[in-house]
Amino acid sequence: MKKEITIYDRTIGFNTKPYIIAELSGNHNGDINKAIKLIDAAVNSGADAIKLQTYTADTLTIDSNRPEFLIKGGPWDGKKLYDLYKEASTPWDWHPTIFKYAKQKKIHCFSSPFDNTAVDFLEKLSAPAYKIASFELVDIPLIKKAASKKKPLIMSTGVADYEEISDACITAHNFGADGYALLHCISDYPSLPKEMQLKAIQQLKYRFDVPIGLSDHTIGSTVAVAAITLGATIIEKHITLSRSDGGPDSSFSSEPDEFKTLVDDCKNIFQAVKSKPKNIPGIKKSNAIFRRSIFIIKDMKKGEVFSKETIKSIRPGFGIEPKFFDEILGKKASMDLVRGEPLSWEKIIT
Repeated sequence: MKKEITIYDRTIGFNTKPYIIAELSGNHNGDINKAIKLIDAAVNSGADAIKLQTYTADTLTIDSNRPEFLIKGGPWDGKKLYDLYKEASTPWDWHPTIFKYAKQKKIHCFSSPFDNTAVDFLEKLSAPAYKIASFELVDIPLIKKAASKKKPLIMSTGVADYEEISDACITAHNFGADGYALLHCISDYPSLPKEMQLKAIQQLKYRFDVPIGLSDHTIGSTVAVAAITLGATIIEKHITLSRSDGGPDSSFSSEPDEFKTLVDDCKNIFQAVKSKPKNIPGIKKSNAIFRRSIFIIKDMKKGEVFSKETIKSIRPGFGIEPKFFDEILGKKASMDLVRGEPLSWEKIIT
């Protein structure tokens, strides 16, 4: 089992810097120029990748007015599935332009295929990886198809139990995927921090021993940053030029300045937690002089007894450690001492 994946020039493993994916989704609102601007925004934010979704309404569902095909609750309440997917889809004839532009801008570009025809189409564009969306994790035939292309897979776990996740992982491995990673995800739109169950990141890592990340539908960067501290090495987040533009995913997407904050915060927190502590956590020896130590606070003659009137535990830290204070009381000075000098063991008759 591979314990890392590689997308172009980036290796993603257990202790690698965060790989940040800007999810384009339907936030182009049917305008390819807006899609291009979203790529620019992702590049300017410092994101590592832009991700598309490759489907049509007809490859996902059927046009039906039956109640089973009506969405109840959430940001898409009352919509027919068919109408939502028609609105949110990225036209397939845009894909070559988007892939080419992303390459020019030196940002990775790949997609979530939602059926076998989408995998074949993305292969023609030399997609470097495939993302399996949360709702597709149980589509074992789709995972077989994507894995057979010998590319890395990134799979979201939003509505799956451990048995279903295991089935997906076994399929990815057995059918030739060049490694895979899992993204913890709560498939609510938007998700609330209190619902995020971030400790699942550690459980997924323990159970499956592959790179783990977070597909984040909360507002802001707090949850993503917390995920990094728990070992996440991939963060996926929706990006929009402006939530006021509307669109199917705008309510839980980050605007460009927010996305840049997210990228910066994730990279900074990774730097803070990436290395194991040397010796004792929190101690920077060069700053130890600011700790307390024992000093002479009154001139003393050789042979004079140390007392609370002649020594004191104060800053800076050039003298004997404070833990020896009571032990030193009652002992005698081995030489003349002056007020303000640090006490050391050679100055004590032991």
